[in-house]
Amino acid sequence: MSTRDWILHVDLDQFIAAVELLRHPELRGRPVVVGGTGDPTRPRTVAATATYEARAHGIHSGMPLRTALRRCPDAVFLPSDPPAYEAASERVMAVLREFPVRVEVWGWDEAFLGATTDDPETLADALRDAVRTRTRLECSIGVGDNKHQAKLASGFAKPAGTYRLTSDNWADVMNDRPTDALWGIGAKTARKLAALDLHTVAQLAAADPAELARHFGPTNGPWYRYLALGKGETEIVTTPWIARGHSRETTFTEDLTAPDDIARHIADLAAHVTHDAAQAGREITRVSVKIRFSPFLTRTRQAKLPAPTTDPATITRTALAILDRFELTRPIRLLGVGVDYTMPPTER
Repeated sequence: MSTRDWILHVDLDQFIAAVELLRHPELRGRPVVVGGTGDPTRPRTVAATATYEARAHGIHSGMPLRTALRRCPDAVFLPSDPPAYEAASERVMAVLREFPVRVEVWGWDEAFLGATTDDPETLADALRDAVRTRTRLECSIGVGDNKHQAKLASGFAKPAGTYRLTSDNWADVMNDRPTDALWGIGAKTARKLAALDLHTVAQLAAADPAELARHFGPTNGPWYRYLALGKGETEIVTTPWIARGHSRETTFTEDLTAPDDIARHIADLAAHVTHDAAQAGREITRVSVKIRFSPFLTRTRQAKLPAPTTDPATITRTALAILDRFELTRPIRLLGVGVDYTMPPTER
């Protein structure tokens, strides 16, 4: 095989649970659920992840912990520990960067790699062995011509394997699958496509782009067909991601109704995000307030600041002024304050 460019997608297997099992080896083989404070009786807390043993009981990320407890009363529930997961992720990414590849980090548990090689499977095996040896974590690696193919391929590679999905085998592997098997098409869009009698990847690939544009818009419509054809981005961006903004939210175990309590929480959240911005060396240009009314109605309002600042009084005053624009006639289950940042000169 001749040397050429490839895209690899590295996906750490059940990452958060795996990190916890390294700290609690006595729990290996048992159903473990990680999320919130680790107390499954607390309302409005959800699972961040679950081990394969817990998933066998139908438990998945995003599921309320109370539901997980009902499905598997014998499960072990552990609190979420983001700093530990971030540290473990950084160790993995450091291992990947030791190889002759370009690394684009996409989160704690995944990264795209750009590689020039005549044998991507051998490279994938070496990457996986190095991650296992150096961090004691397992990963699955997808190989493709582009990011879309590589992302899907890593799913087929689980657990702890390698799978190649390229233009050569795309039709054989993907054509008969439902449209939501594609990366970027969810259940809601798949239902809309089905209403147009487009149920499979092959049917979507053969669809009229103009008709898709009529139903889904000039950008999204043709893009869905582009995905069905196995197309995708090939650029690997190695520069560190710089946040354009930041937010903090609080979900309450009991709904808020008192205006003074609501205002106090908004002020506290505003102070926190202002402190975060100052710690990051960034100035704030816009403030937003998010309210989720009981049961699930969510509304957001925002305001642009006259000038960039990290003055806590200005941010708090702005957040409270935005709060006054809401009609607080329903119980509140969640409050959030977000801010947009000025961008560093190199990012403008």
